[in-house]
Amino acid sequence: MNRNLLPGKLLILIAVLFFPFAGYTQITSNASAVVPTEYSSGAQDNIHVFCGNKGDLNATLTATLPAGQTGTFEWQKYNAITRTFDFYSSDVSGNTTSPISNLADGGYRVKETTATGDLFFTAWAFNNYITATAEIPESDCNSFTLKGTFDTPTFTYVDLPTGQTKEVIKNIQVKWMQGTTLVSSIITAQVYTPPTKDTNYSLEVSDRFGCTAKADVLYTSIVTKAAFSATFGDQTASPYDAPVQVTFKNESENGDPGKFEWFIFKDLDVIKRESAHNPPGTVIDSIMTKLYNDNPIYTFENSGSYKVKLVSKKISQFTTCYDTVYYPGFIVADTSFVDAPNVFVTHGSYPNFIIYFKSMKSLKISIFNRWGKLLHVWESGNVVNFDNTVKSIPHSVWDGKVGGKYCTPGVYYYAVEGIGRDDRRRKKAGFFHLFNSN
Repeated sequence: MNRNLLPGKLLILIAVLFFPFAGYTQITSNASAVVPTEYSSGAQDNIHVFCGNKGDLNATLTATLPAGQTGTFEWQKYNAITRTFDFYSSDVSGNTTSPISNLADGGYRVKETTATGDLFFTAWAFNNYITATAEIPESDCNSFTLKGTFDTPTFTYVDLPTGQTKEVIKNIQVKWMQGTTLVSSIITAQVYTPPTKDTNYSLEVSDRFGCTAKADVLYTSIVTKAAFSATFGDQTASPYDAPVQVTFKNESENGDPGKFEWFIFKDLDVIKRESAHNPPGTVIDSIMTKLYNDNPIYTFENSGSYKVKLVSKKISQFTTCYDTVYYPGFIVADTSFVDAPNVFVTHGSYPNFIIYFKSMKSLKISIFNRWGKLLHVWESGNVVNFDNTVKSIPHSVWDGKVGGKYCTPGVYYYAVEGIGRDDRRRKKAGFFHLFNSN
């Protein structure tokens, strides 16, 4: 015989005699969560937590006899006044399991009487619930308040070795959600970016046992967000040829139709000049005009750099909210300018002699031969853009003909004069060579 094995076998025998069911859970349940007690000493029991509605008695415990044994069950309930376990019910059905249901909160002990003796097992059972409410008590143009409340019972059990009361820690967590986005993790939250659409918010409350509650609240939007874009007719690049007609597209969110205000500011240089010519501290009116259409069309007649501002308005029962947006940068109408080519080829790719100009208000173009004879003249006191002029007014260009016949190749002269849309007088004169490609 190997004597070294005796101590180990002896320990196993002692364990079987004194702790025949150590590690075997004799009370089970279908609880939402089962956690151990935190007794000050000794073996721990289980706490069974059942999630449900307020007032429900969902708690059910089941005792089970050791495998292969028969016996009876006696259930007891902890009495907080006497600090003892009092008789609750008995089960002599002969079954190997004994369930008890519709249990009130508290501690339960089962005495299992078998052929080998009495066995005692203890468990705590609690009917848990969480209820939640959500509201928006305050709302203004800058923020609104999400206010939540919740109700959940406090559970206590007894540290059986000492008789002291201990609270079951729930670790309550709250979340305000907007769809799948977390808004806040505090029960009363301030939202400083109110949406421009009616939006649902949900208060979600949970504990470590998996019990949950949810409450929804609808935020009715009272705010607006100003936004707009601009198109410049056929012109595609800044600075634009004045006059420049701008179509403003209102892209504001949640603004009231008919309540939009557009501010067209004076040319930046004009504002600077007016400020310089007035005593320090003088308030200068920088607004050139106001528009009240939802999607206005405005023509900047003169050269300059202009700012544009849109104010969107949302009127609710008790509040009027505003939002303002500026056009990024400036709308720039170019300064006046005139120029001419020094070569003109009839029958070529560009069969007209064209004086190039920008932002002119009035213009007179004259063409002469070498002896000073006037061959062609065009004059206008209301010039509207270079492209528009040369495309829509045939006489604003010269096709190289006089009396329906092409002029002979040679040197010709031009003279241009006019007033720009920046009120500058523009003059230019010179010669060009006319060639005939045929």
